[in-house]
Amino acid sequence: KHNYDQQNHHAAENAVGSLAIAMRMQNMVKNTERWVQSQQYRKWDLRCLKLQPLSPVPSDIEISRAQSPKAVDVLAKEIGLLTDEIEIYGQTKAKVRLSLLERLKDQPDGKYVLVAGITPTPLGEGKSTVTVGLVQALTAHLNINSFACLRQPSQGPTFGVKGGAAGGGYAQVIPMEEFNLHLTGDIHAITAANNLLAAAIDARILHENTQSDKALYNRLVPVVNGMRGFSAIQLARLRRLGINKTDPGTLTEEEISKFVRLDIDPSTITWQRVVDTNDRFLRKITVGQANTEKGFVRQAQFDIAVASEIMAILALTTSLQDMKEKLGKMVVANDKKGEPVTAEDLGVTGALAVLMKDAIKPTLMQTLEGTPVFVHAGPFANIAHGNSSVLADKIALKLVGEKGFVVTEAGFGADIGMEKFFNIKCRASGLVPSVVVLVATVRALKMHGGGPNVTAGAPLKKEYTEENLQLVADGCCNLQKQIQITQLFGVPVVVALNIFKTDSSAEVDLVCKIAKQSGAFDAVPCNHWSAGGRGAVKLAQAVEKAANQKNSFKYLYSLEVRI
Repeated sequence: KHNYDQQNHHAAENAVGSLAIAMRMQNMVKNTERWVQSQQYRKWDLRCLKLQPLSPVPSDIEISRAQSPKAVDVLAKEIGLLTDEIEIYGQTKAKVRLSLLERLKDQPDGKYVLVAGITPTPLGEGKSTVTVGLVQALTAHLNINSFACLRQPSQGPTFGVKGGAAGGGYAQVIPMEEFNLHLTGDIHAITAANNLLAAAIDARILHENTQSDKALYNRLVPVVNGMRGFSAIQLARLRRLGINKTDPGTLTEEEISKFVRLDIDPSTITWQRVVDTNDRFLRKITVGQANTEKGFVRQAQFDIAVASEIMAILALTTSLQDMKEKLGKMVVANDKKGEPVTAEDLGVTGALAVLMKDAIKPTLMQTLEGTPVFVHAGPFANIAHGNSSVLADKIALKLVGEKGFVVTEAGFGADIGMEKFFNIKCRASGLVPSVVVLVATVRALKMHGGGPNVTAGAPLKKEYTEENLQLVADGCCNLQKQIQITQLFGVPVVVALNIFKTDSSAEVDLVCKIAKQSGAFDAVPCNHWSAGGRGAVKLAQAVEKAANQKNSFKYLYSLEVRI
């Protein structure tokens, strides 16, 4: 009996043990399933904000302040972001981590729409406003997932005549002050990185001018705790110089000299200091006046922060590693033999990358109707490529889902911003645009038709406030040319005519007729400035139709052709 009991007891124990193991495994499977589910694409559950547009339309800042934005963590959850994928800055801004691209790598992209413009007047024709109006229409009125991807404005234009860049009227990114001022500090990070590199250049020239090879070597490769070793970036420099040694004690005098001297020719320095303020007295300056600089004086200058090459790199980069490599390759001057000197040669690549580690993440905000917006990077179009970041577009294309739309804009007229979008940005990202929205205004067309000059700050001449069909017709050649340029790239084009209260219906009809005759897929008058997303519903419908057209996108030149 005793043995029999014991056997039963063991059997029961074993059964309980097996059951526990089975339950543990079941839990593990459940947890794994839950984890896999949590990692998958999530459907949007977006609560849009109601708009009650007033007439006459109040100022942009009054409209922005009258609307209460959703808390940014709520917005993030609504569009399927996980809590560990966002870093919150205050109530209305959050950075989005790049880990999301890995999580959603198998998720198909949405449709990709570019907003460009005809050659503008100095007052701007409303590309940002159309971009915001279009996503408000798509998402708040047609229930289609959409994301606007915009550039971060520089404080130069913001405090100058042009003003902010958050859109306008009832098609804006809110809160407007956050958008137009510091945002999440990306421009400040660029300023810091840019000026660190500028300081490194002058310091290096000073040290090389005042020290022997041996003293320089002892400073560049110091003895630490009785040991002396090259850093990774120094080993890479040695390899570039054809010196395949890893022990600092084994270099010959000649090799030491080659290693420590960059021999920068000060007259060839192209790397300038930057500040994000219009400060005309910094355009040409003299540096090195202090006694400690030992008479090493040279003429230099400040550029505006967003003109830094680091801004262009931020906008085109695809990952942290890629950004670090691009930063290292920046040429800052020539040496006395005429060979280029890079940031990598100066040994500052890691420092630049660490200053930019947060700036690489796009910032999430919202429109007046509570739809999502990415604000990221702001290179000018005249001296750089004039487009917001590749990373923001890539993340947004995953988030909107296969049937959704990502709407981004290109600076200046289509003949500069759009061409650079196709030739430079799309080449860097590998993304293919579905539709181009070409923004036009009656005002700009009249100017191109021979109307009097439009000057920022001065009242508009009567030609612009009274009906004049002849001027409009004569100016449509600019619109026609921009439509043709778009068609060369093989992308369908929808013309968005941004309506001003002084435009007559005959003028509006004429522009739409000429645009369609010139090959536009459609041409639509838009009232989003005065009505919000509702005023751009027809545009949104035209864009959706155009996105289903056959697309034969192509680059207009190969990278092999000579400059």
